[in-house]
Amino acid sequence: MASPEPLSILHHYVVIRADLPRGVQIAQTIHAAGESVDGPVPPTTHAVALDAANEGDLLDLEAKLKHLGFQFVAIREPDAPYNNQLMAIGIQPQVRGKILRKALARFALVR
Repeated sequence: MASPEPLSILHHYVVIRADLPRGVQIAQTIHAAGESVDGPVPPTTHAVALDAANEGDLLDLEAKLKHLGFQFVAIREPDAPYNNQLMAIGIQPQVRGKILRKALARFALVR
């Protein structure tokens, strides 16, 4: 049985659209991860990449995170063919709590 995770471990979540081409997903993940940190994070930080089915799922998550008061960045692609669509969300690294876990529960790990 694994030992419980220390309470001070940070988690850095990025939620990316599963309906995007792989290269676009990777580029947008890099944007979301980079823009959602204020500086270096401890090497013990857990990076977690989650899939959203489409832009609608990300828009719902964006509204929920705003309502709950979480610090995050919403990455929108200004260029065609996406024309300002929401592509990814990077959530500022933080200690994982019940409220955030509940907000992200419907999103699966990227495979």
